[in-house]
Amino acid sequence: MIEHGSLALRRPFRERSFGLARKLMRVNWLFVLCVCLLAGVGYAALYSAAGGSPQPYAQSQLIRFCGALVLMLGIAMVDIRFIAKLSWPAWVFGILLLVAVMKFGHVGLGAKRWMTVGGVEIQPSELMKLFLAMALGHYFKRATPEQTGNLLFVLPAILATLVPMGLILKEPNLGTAIITGSIGATVMLGAGVRWWWFALLVVVIAICAPIIYHHLHAYQKARIDIFLNPGSDPLGAGYNIIQSKIALGSGGFFGQGFLHGTQNQLNFLPEKQTDFVFTIIAEEFGFLGSVTVLGLLMLIVTLAYYTALSCSHVYGRLVALGIATNFFLYCFVNLSMVMGLIPVGGVPLPLISYGGSALTAVMLGFGVLMSIHVHRDVEFPDTEDF
Repeated sequence: MIEHGSLALRRPFRERSFGLARKLMRVNWLFVLCVCLLAGVGYAALYSAAGGSPQPYAQSQLIRFCGALVLMLGIAMVDIRFIAKLSWPAWVFGILLLVAVMKFGHVGLGAKRWMTVGGVEIQPSELMKLFLAMALGHYFKRATPEQTGNLLFVLPAILATLVPMGLILKEPNLGTAIITGSIGATVMLGAGVRWWWFALLVVVIAICAPIIYHHLHAYQKARIDIFLNPGSDPLGAGYNIIQSKIALGSGGFFGQGFLHGTQNQLNFLPEKQTDFVFTIIAEEFGFLGSVTVLGLLMLIVTLAYYTALSCSHVYGRLVALGIATNFFLYCFVNLSMVMGLIPVGGVPLPLISYGGSALTAVMLGFGVLMSIHVHRDVEFPDTEDF
């Protein structure tokens, strides 16, 4: 639970002396460096995925990242109190996008998850995770322990989480819906909502698992069945995970060398530029390279949670907590998926996998995170007109 009493111990800076230069000095440049290094790993992996060519993946991904990096640093300069005012409007905007994608979205792999806005393809569910964290942070920023222990008070926050989850499930996109719900639960737990409420919910879901399985789509059932028995369809539904495990194991300790991974270069790896990009790293750079990338991912997660813990205002703490959890779940789900620890799902490895929507959404969230870090000791007004 995030304590409110400690907020008065922090001394707020004087905003008049807090110019652009000082804001730039307060940016967590170690975090920015780690993000750039991870994007560099992604460039190398995508270069290898194309057989040693910057086209069609690496070059376009690099251009997207550079634009997103400028966006991230630009958002970092915006006062977090102004961003807080946009929290609920952003949530409403996200809901409208989720509704719009149901009608105007592109159908891919049997689901409507993407839509084109102004010539740019976006995935609204990725943006919704950030908007949800912002909205819940705003709702709980002045909540007392008595309020967070009152189910009637918490009910609007639960509904604010369930509505986007339901829309994402309709696409259908089970993996992202679960991550969205997990972000909402994490923010609520950080605000002081009773943990046993969520434990009870998990128990209920576990009991209802057979019923839930019965109502899943055919491809979702197939993923679960293949997870339990990959060898049942080695040339069909089980092909992806079998080839992924071969690539992971063939790298050894030092790897087969850059551009020399047999599974990758001979095109045995499925979706190697997107969901299974980590298998390229493991095969070509081995255990040593894999651990290095995992360490870099862990450092980014740690720095993100540090921002949440070091922030003096509750809004920033809760939103940073949601952003850090989103990035952690991205990594956890993708890596567990390629290792065969959970069923395969369409969750990319952030900043490494090819794709613009996830990259933009992650960097947008990092921009808000850096704004929180820069403005970590501001005072929010007692009354607000929003």
